[in-house]
Amino acid sequence: MQEPSGFKPFVPADKVVPEFTITSVLLGALLAVVFGAANAYLGLRVGMTVAASIPAAVISMGVVRFILKKDSILENNMVQTIGSAGESVAAGAIFTLPAMFMLMQEWGVGVPSLLEIFLITFCGGTLGVLFMIPLRRALIVKEHGTLPYPEGTACSEVLLAGEEGGSKASAVFAGMGTAGLAKFLSDGLQIFPSRVHHELSVYKGAGIGVDVTPALLGVGYICGHQVASYMLAGSLLSWYILMPLLYLFGGETVIYPATIALVEMDSMAIWDNYIKYIGAGAIAAGGIISLIRSTPMIIGTFWESLKGYRQNLTWRTPRRTDLDLPKKAVLLGVISLLLLIWVTPPIRISPTGAIVIAIFGFFFATVSARMVGVVGSSNNLISGMTITTLIFSTWILKSTGEIGPAGMLSAIAVSSVICIIVAIAGDTSQDLKTGYILGATPRRQQLGELFGVLVASLTIGVVLYLLDAAWTFGSTALPAPQATLMKLIAEGVMSGNLPWGLIFAGIGIAITISVLRLPIVPFAVGLYLPVHLTLPIMIGGLVRLCCERRRRHSEQEKKDALANGLLYASGMIAGEGLVGVLLAVLAIIPFGTSNLLGQISLSAHFSIHTVGALIVLFLLTIALFRYSFWYESDQII
Repeated sequence: MQEPSGFKPFVPADKVVPEFTITSVLLGALLAVVFGAANAYLGLRVGMTVAASIPAAVISMGVVRFILKKDSILENNMVQTIGSAGESVAAGAIFTLPAMFMLMQEWGVGVPSLLEIFLITFCGGTLGVLFMIPLRRALIVKEHGTLPYPEGTACSEVLLAGEEGGSKASAVFAGMGTAGLAKFLSDGLQIFPSRVHHELSVYKGAGIGVDVTPALLGVGYICGHQVASYMLAGSLLSWYILMPLLYLFGGETVIYPATIALVEMDSMAIWDNYIKYIGAGAIAAGGIISLIRSTPMIIGTFWESLKGYRQNLTWRTPRRTDLDLPKKAVLLGVISLLLLIWVTPPIRISPTGAIVIAIFGFFFATVSARMVGVVGSSNNLISGMTITTLIFSTWILKSTGEIGPAGMLSAIAVSSVICIIVAIAGDTSQDLKTGYILGATPRRQQLGELFGVLVASLTIGVVLYLLDAAWTFGSTALPAPQATLMKLIAEGVMSGNLPWGLIFAGIGIAITISVLRLPIVPFAVGLYLPVHLTLPIMIGGLVRLCCERRRRHSEQEKKDALANGLLYASGMIAGEGLVGVLLAVLAIIPFGTSNLLGQISLSAHFSIHTVGALIVLFLLTIALFRYSFWYESDQII
């Protein structure tokens, strides 16, 4: 295998510059914790996470280049490599592990231990990195001109424009400060409500409202108006068609799984008792349909990757930019981790489950690594692959006699490992693409990925404990849509004690959306989520639309403004997530008859109420405009 003709990395292979340094390791570890915690909070709130590579790279340039006065693009690349690994571990963990919390709490047997969470996330994350290593030359080097890897290429462009890092880093920090302050004023001091809600008395069963949440504006800006509109459409269907119909035809009837009549419910109660199941069915069907549609690509990807791997076995070169971790070490690591999963009791995975992980893990890691090269990480079919694994593993475990609570927890643990493998494999491939363009040493990047996985695995359990203790998974504060879906699937396959009529209704809606050739997954997520969450996402998407379509500006000016807005939006998400975790800490610290969070509240003495909350939302929107639509490169601070 030869390197693509004419390609030369930014840093030549014969030049050695600092990469895996104390500065890059410490800063990368800090960002892994920061973005991991922020994405955990965001994913549990709205069922979505955002990539951390570009914000981490910009912050790194601001610190390394302009504060520490060091000039090493590969050092900055190492920071984003470690930092993005933390975000990916968090994404995989929060889509599955909260299901274990909810099941165990229902059974009155506590919650998963910190050791169990660490072992699941560490084994899954490490396997994801190791599975990707032998595929690097086939996917990153050989197909450099074929597979674009959008996020990896974009991150390299940001790093190559490092002379702008100081000004652009200020946008990230400004977003973090603004969002953090708003979150603390609303949910900390409770000066204004974070949710505005009003029941529609003339349209029983429906309600209207909005969450005054900076992170959701940021999510909408990053996703764009199209994805945001699909999510809002799903919420409109559930809140203004399905829920009023349930109220109208249900009347005084008590319909399972509720225990009271529909006429006694408000809109939030109808959503909690019925819409969550319809939305869960739609999400499951959407993930599986998307996976089926991609079957030809998946099969082709797997065989091409295996073919490339066999070719790689005979290629040896001493160049720095071609050095991977030794294949013997990779193979030994994979075998050791599978044995660890097999024999370690806290993980709750049987020998059958370990075999499922070995087969599905490598297959889906290969699929993920190539798929993100084509469609990007945001379109990676993580949910579809995880749902498929969960259904298959639950059925296998039930067939082999592992039934009841133990079987359900084992199936979810297997799916958690697979979900993290898929997330990390996609992230690793994007990072290695960035490194390939810049001229990084693959072996050092791979070590950075493994270190980022370790840091995130050590901290994600604490974050999950805090969030669950403060607000409870599955509540309106933390709906945890994907994890709730995993719980429902495990329960359904094992016991069948589910409102299947509602779930099949969601499946039918997803099939209808599929026939219309519309994106299923964002619509299904919107169907599940309250309209209070999708409305601010739509507002953020509209701000980006205004930025993209403004006149009397050159394409380069629009591109610069959009990039600055993306950084500010990423900062908003990180800022609110971090303050959300801080408030969770305050909420579980006892203080007299209440908790410390309750004691710092000012709502009893001062509150700007609903109107004030809407004014704050307006000001947050104006701030997002400030850093995108009204951005001028020579004026930004």
